[in-house]
Amino acid sequence: MREIILVLDFGSQYTNLIARRVREQQVYSEILPCDVPFSEIEKRNPKGIILSGGPSSVYEEGSPKCSPSVFSGKYPVLGICYGMQIMAHMLGGKVIKGEKGEFGKTLLKIESDSPLFDGLEREFIAWMSRNDIVIKPPDNFRITASTDNTPIAAMEDPERRLFAVQFHPEVVHTINGDKVIRNFLYKICHCSGDWTPEHFINEAIENIRSTVGEGRVICALSGGVDSTTTAVLVHKAIGDNLTCIFVNQGTLRENEVEQVLNTLKSFNMKVEYIDATDRFLERLKGVTDPEEKRKIIGHEFVSVFEELAVRLGNIDFLAQGTLYPDVIESATSSQKAHKIKTHHNVGGLPERMRLKLVEPLRYLFKDEVRRVALSLGIPEKIVYRQPFPGPGLAIRIIGEVTRERLEIIRKADHIISTEIEKAGLSRELWQYFGVLLPEMSVGVMGDRRTFGHVVAVRAILSEDGMTADWARLPYSLLETISNRIINEVPRVNRVVYDISSKPPATIEWE
Repeated sequence: MREIILVLDFGSQYTNLIARRVREQQVYSEILPCDVPFSEIEKRNPKGIILSGGPSSVYEEGSPKCSPSVFSGKYPVLGICYGMQIMAHMLGGKVIKGEKGEFGKTLLKIESDSPLFDGLEREFIAWMSRNDIVIKPPDNFRITASTDNTPIAAMEDPERRLFAVQFHPEVVHTINGDKVIRNFLYKICHCSGDWTPEHFINEAIENIRSTVGEGRVICALSGGVDSTTTAVLVHKAIGDNLTCIFVNQGTLRENEVEQVLNTLKSFNMKVEYIDATDRFLERLKGVTDPEEKRKIIGHEFVSVFEELAVRLGNIDFLAQGTLYPDVIESATSSQKAHKIKTHHNVGGLPERMRLKLVEPLRYLFKDEVRRVALSLGIPEKIVYRQPFPGPGLAIRIIGEVTRERLEIIRKADHIISTEIEKAGLSRELWQYFGVLLPEMSVGVMGDRRTFGHVVAVRAILSEDGMTADWARLPYSLLETISNRIINEVPRVNRVVYDISSKPPATIEWE
């Protein structure tokens, strides 16, 4: 059985980062809501549990709590920030609002030996983000670290294997953060570190065979790394019982159909191409709400697949490249999570769907998928292909999707991609694309007044798509992109650059 570390989410913006940091140490991790029943935790039999930070105060009415059994000593526990405070609060310690908060880089001082800090300098920079403070640890806890403003910056009860830190080891600003997490995983939880691409591949193939048996599968294929990796895994598991479906819903990028079909020929898999442009655009006519667009596209995709399944006969499963960020953002993993947006392959699916789902990548982040893809021998041109949303350009058009507006953003997007790739920046950037805004703009061309469309350029840096920062593209490159779009794309007279990060923004505009 696979080793697992459970991360209980108390609402921190860093919860997903904690899970990623654990996985970077070759240990599998999964996020669960903080109030998950302890029986569910026991079913997973984790090697350890990490309690995330969070925005609440433990002494407030209704503040989030975990099951008291989490602290029974059955599993090692690491509390981070709010996770430390809830540990102290529930075990009889005292937490109060501090006289002043402590935010940013702080000098942490190790006060006593601890397996959590084994091999580390006695002082190092840690990242603090707190208003509240533990002023009295629970019985049998000892203080292991402090800062000038936080007398109890770390504490532990080794007998019950309970450890807690007020700082955030998961962020890069904490100098030894990765080592703190590694010490928890290997010196306290005694993990073996079996979470490797090869291990995942073997496990995924075994799970697919177990789930599908002699059944037949169709795979929703876009030509991107997620769906291609899914298809290769399923094909390795069941061979010719897989048929890949490439649906052109009319919202693909410039020349994408030809590129994808040419690429897929090299994989020796059965591929069916369906041009469903007319039916998708008819369903999208007059629709401006982004959530409605996603749901329509998700439902229509499944309708196409199910119609094909009937034509092919005896199809039981639909395989698709759903990733962990899709699941998290669609808020299907926690009733308390706030839905950011519906992903067409998660929340956008109809409730009554005849085909059963096969989603081998459901608990992977994008960078993990890329490592798996390389291990499978998938060419780098696909592995590092630009991430592209399932709804396609439909959600890069703010407002109604029409053929005319699709042609505008398709041409603008092609110019953006061409110039960024020509500048040699494509591998440095996580994603880059154009967005067509609903506003019209007054301009001047050839001494005449124009009233044209506005295109926003988006280019971001990210590791996994969960957080992102806007890319500082050279002014000369932005100038070239702007000039080409305005000169070459009909009815566009203004180009703007998006300089927002995620959070608070999302990567896509819709």
